[in-house]
Amino acid sequence: MKYYLIFLLLLFSLGGCMRQSVTVFSDQESVRVFVEIADALEERRIGLMNREFLDENSGMLFIFEDSKPRTFLMKNTLIPLDMIFIDENFNIVDIKHAKPCKQDPCVLYISSQPAQYVLEVNGDFTTKNNIKTGNKMEFHKK
Repeated sequence: MKYYLIFLLLLFSLGGCMRQSVTVFSDQESVRVFVEIADALEERRIGLMNREFLDENSGMLFIFEDSKPRTFLMKNTLIPLDMIFIDENFNIVDIKHAKPCKQDPCVLYISSQPAQYVLEVNGDFTTKNNIKTGNKMEFHKK
């Protein structure tokens, strides 16, 4: 059986990085995750830079206007992250296990397929929760 990521998003906009509740499901358990939404250029540029700690089951959801190969780097990012690349049909198309960049040039993490969304969570989140490429993500708006 495939595992599913189900995202519960609110319709209202608070401006800046919004923090919302997200539920991630696998056949083993469901995990509630609190995410900040990065849907503006500057929010996406800064991402999770300079954070010394990310609470367990927290992350950031990057939302883009279109689906294309996405490139991320870990410059000024202090903690390991899992990057979950999701296409316009809400399929997980790639997962990268990213390490902090300690010196230039930083490693580029490029999605192997086009993606419209990228979910960044603590390193090894996908392994612990058995999240894999081919799984599906669903947005549920209230």
